[in-house]
Amino acid sequence: MLHWTITFLILALIAGLLGFTGIAGAAVGVAKILFFVFLVLLVISALSNALRGKAP
Repeated sequence: MLHWTITFLILALIAGLLGFTGIAGAAVGVAKILFFVFLVLLVISALSNALRGKAP
């Protein structure tokens, strides 16, 4: 999940440098969504492991 976020962020940076602002804006939007989904899944995973008694 984090790999896709970084990929879209790099795509947005390259598109922004080349002047494709529409594509850059869309890629940044997708990267933000994927990043927050990654964070939510990370927190859920950490909490479920903590509740089971496993070490992270």
